[in-house]
Amino acid sequence: MSTQTKPKAKPKAKGSSSTPRIVWFEIPADNPERAKKFYRSLFGWKIGAFPGMTDYWHIDTGGGNDTADGGLMVRKHPGQPITNYIAVSSVDTSAAKVEKLGGTICKSKTAVPKMGYFVICQDTENNMFALWEQNEKAK
Repeated sequence: MSTQTKPKAKPKAKGSSSTPRIVWFEIPADNPERAKKFYRSLFGWKIGAFPGMTDYWHIDTGGGNDTADGGLMVRKHPGQPITNYIAVSSVDTSAAKVEKLGGTICKSKTAVPKMGYFVICQDTENNMFALWEQNEKAK
């Protein structure tokens, strides 16, 4: 999972940044065209190119500020799971808490310029998830 990159679109800000909630998700696919067709047909999601990125597409779930959008990406390694990005007020504080509670940091704090920071984590049950801190000063 350490080769995973964060999208260059800003996850939607919903609620208070002190309320952890899913703000973005990423779906890996072996065959992106097949996956796009599946999710478009199943949910009616709009899936389009991400400006400036290859092998990554924006998923517009159509829920406005009430639901998280996501990304569809080329699978980076076998078994790569869907990753949910959870908004936190500080990825540093939350990452330390992940480790204190027995979780693992798989990819350390990474900047998405002018958008924020993310950390990829693994919980005590071997599930992957990401922490997201919105910060327009990120470099």
